Amino acid sequence: MNDIARQARNWSLRINKVVEITCVALLVLLVLDVWLGVLVRYVIPLPLTFTEELARYLMIWMALLAVSSGIAYREHIGVEFVFTRLPARTRRTLAIVFDVIAFLFFFLLFWHGLSFVEKGFSRLTMIYGIPKGYPFIGVPLAAGLACVQLVLVGIRDVFDDTPPDATGEALAGGME
Repeated sequence: MNDIARQARNWSLRINKVVEITCVALLVLLVLDVWLGVLVRYVIPLPLTFTEELARYLMIWMALLAVSSGIAYREHIGVEFVFTRLPARTRRTLAIVFDVIAFLFFFLLFWHGLSFVEKGFSRLTMIYGIPKGYPFIGVPLAAGLACVQLVLVGIRDVFDDTPPDATGEALAGGME
């Protein structure tokens, strides 16, 4: 493997490790929050109303951040059945085209997400009374992380000595 491709893969894995740990932490908080919501609604009659809103924001942030993890393992785009039957040169070209299209999409999401966040600071959440811009920051943050991962995966695709043999799970196993 070319040194540039190896460096891109290593940076991608490092960023992905942080994202995966963050997603697991958000999942743990989400599970605890939902359990607390069930307890205060059906077992212990306490007037805790924040659990539903917190669960919604935790789930959205977790799902959005997990997108960049899918990109790192090339699980975002591809039809394995067709991709593996193409010639090597076509697989490399197709992988790069997918990277560029996905980058454009996530860059637009990042760009428009910034204005979404800006508008969110003029509205307050129902339960917490904080500006909605804070929860909305997850959209441009996740899109920005997706763009970074797409650049790193694209560099790997361009500079790697061999074109990708597969997408998704098969590729992830070779990234260790």
